[in-house]
Amino acid sequence: MTTQTFGERLADTIDRHGHLCVGIDPHTYLLEAWDLPVSAVGAHEFGLRIIEQLKGRVGIVKPQVAFYERFGANGYRVLEDVFEAARAAGLLVIADVKRGDVGSTLEAYAEAWLTPGMPLEADAMTINPYQGFDTFKYPLQMAGEHHKGLFVLAATSNPESASVQTARRVRGSQEGRSVAGGIAARAALWNREHYANRTKGSIGVVIGATVDQELLGIDVDDLAVEPDTPILAPGFGKQGAKFEDVKRIFGRSAENVIVTSSRSLLEGGLSGLSEAIDVQNDVLRAAFA
Repeated sequence: MTTQTFGERLADTIDRHGHLCVGIDPHTYLLEAWDLPVSAVGAHEFGLRIIEQLKGRVGIVKPQVAFYERFGANGYRVLEDVFEAARAAGLLVIADVKRGDVGSTLEAYAEAWLTPGMPLEADAMTINPYQGFDTFKYPLQMAGEHHKGLFVLAATSNPESASVQTARRVRGSQEGRSVAGGIAARAALWNREHYANRTKGSIGVVIGATVDQELLGIDVDDLAVEPDTPILAPGFGKQGAKFEDVKRIFGRSAENVIVTSSRSLLEGGLSGLSEAIDVQNDVLRAAFA
C-alpha cells in the first residue's frame, strides 16, 4: 500500500495533469446521447470509454454513485469495474457518495469506500457533515490509517441549501460562524493538527464555484495556510462558473482547487470528448499561468 497521504498524491497529480476532474455521471440523457442503453450495461460502457480517453491527460475522476446505484446490484458491480479501470489508468478516484450518519452506520460507509482491497475502494469520498462534524471520528481515523481523503460538504452549489449553510450559531450575545464557515474551519483545523508536516492536507471541503462565499461566511484564503486544505469545486461549465475565472473565484486557495466538470465535457458524445478535454485543459492551464 502507498505510504503517501492522499494530500500528497493529490498534489503530485495536480502537478502532472492539472486541476481538471471529470465527473463520470451516466445521466439518462447522456447515455442516450452516447447511443447507449439506459441500464447497468450502458453505464458500464460509458464509464470505461471515458476512462480510456482520460489516460495521461487528466488525473482525477469523480464517479457519481447515485447514477450507478439506480441500477441495483448490477449497477454496483459496474461501478466496481469503473473504479478498477480508473486505478489501472493511474487516476485518483473520488467516490461522490455524500454519506452522512451516526455511529456504526457511518463506520460501515467508511469501511466500504476507504478500506484497501474492498470492492468499492476509492482514494477519497465525499461526506455530509449535517449530523455533526464530530460524527466523522471513524472516517477521519480511517483516512489517516489508510492514506485516504475525505471531502466534507461545506457550501454546495444548490440554492436550496443556503438557508441551512448560512445559519449562524449564537453564543450568549455573540453571533458566531455560519454553518458552512464552521465546517470549512473544522476541516482546516484537522489538517493543521494531523498533517502539519505536509504541504497539503487530506481532508478537503466541497465549495461550489457558483456560491456567494461572503454570504455563506467562508473565507477561502483561510484554507490556503499550510497544510493547504483541498477544495472540490462543482459548478463549472453547465452550472454557470467559467473555468477561466477559477483564480478570481478562489483567490489564494485556487492552487488547491479540484475543478470538476461532467456534462460540459460529456454532452458531445465519445467523438467529441477528446477535443473537449483538450479545450478545458488549455483554458485551465491559461487560467493558472
